[in-house]
Amino acid sequence: MFSGIVEEAATVVALEREEGNLHISLKSSFTSELKIDQSVAHNGVCLTVVKTVGDVYTVTAIAETLQKSNLGLLSIGDKVNLERSMPMNGRLDGHIVQGHVDQTAVCTEVKEADGSWYFTFRYDFDKAKAEQGYMTVEKGSVCVNGVSLTVVNSRIDSFSVAIIPYTYCHTNFHQIKPGTVVNLEFDIVGKYISRIMALRNS
Repeated sequence: MFSGIVEEAATVVALEREEGNLHISLKSSFTSELKIDQSVAHNGVCLTVVKTVGDVYTVTAIAETLQKSNLGLLSIGDKVNLERSMPMNGRLDGHIVQGHVDQTAVCTEVKEADGSWYFTFRYDFDKAKAEQGYMTVEKGSVCVNGVSLTVVNSRIDSFSVAIIPYTYCHTNFHQIKPGTVVNLEFDIVGKYISRIMALRNS
């Protein structure tokens, strides 16, 4: 489990395709602290560490992950948001994030607002999925590229988030522009509530 509080935006240093899989190698300041088989969220996708060499480590994304996330679009030099799993005695500074990306969205607008930024994202709306909680609500939580954020201007197929300077500089939000594809994970609490309501009404 994660909290959506990004520790570092690491740099992609190597990409290797092997059949339907993609091996992603990243240079991180905390590689020496990682262990083989450890879980780390990458742009919000939970992946397993399979190799470490010096300050570089490698994870593998399978075909399904590549289809549902933006990891298959990575290039060498790109920044990836990293978060290690939350310790049981840690503070939940963001919200409950599973590391299971639901779908991607596309940035449609970036607007500067007196030192901060508003980013707007549009995603493919599916009524059946929305009824299961795959949606946003005003002032609710959403995870964008692994970052826990508060929704503003929630619409049926889009929403905006406000990004402060610290988040802008310390995550890959500074690389996001109109047309950029990002990963979304909708709030797990909303999914459970939607499921309970559906069962009650069935």
